[in-house]
Amino acid sequence: MGNVTSNVAAKFAFFPPDPATYGVTKDDETGKLVFSGVSPDMNMEVHQLTTKSGNKVVATFWRHPFARFTLLYSHGNAADLGQMVELFIELRAHLRVNIMSYDYSGYGASTGKVIHSSQVTQRL
Repeated sequence: MGNVTSNVAAKFAFFPPDPATYGVTKDDETGKLVFSGVSPDMNMEVHQLTTKSGNKVVATFWRHPFARFTLLYSHGNAADLGQMVELFIELRAHLRVNIMSYDYSGYGASTGKVIHSSQVTQRL
């Protein structure tokens, strides 16, 4: 019975913003990936990582000029990277750290379907 409950809960727990709060485009001048729909930040890099299953996952790297550490930030399940921009700017400034962040498959501009925790467990 517990497994049925967790499967039902997982279906309601994972809901990416629809529509996504940002897009990814290539800057014509630099050739680098940038967020569209979000204010530009000169110290932010946008990357698209390819997973084993062929999905493209969006990741960002927020650089602080005096950082000695890098924080890996995994956002909550009802957000995407576009909604986290202001938080990342504040964290970077106040903690003086670089921040590496990423979207999950099916969130934001990342391709693929949302994977529920029960599906991850079953794949292990």
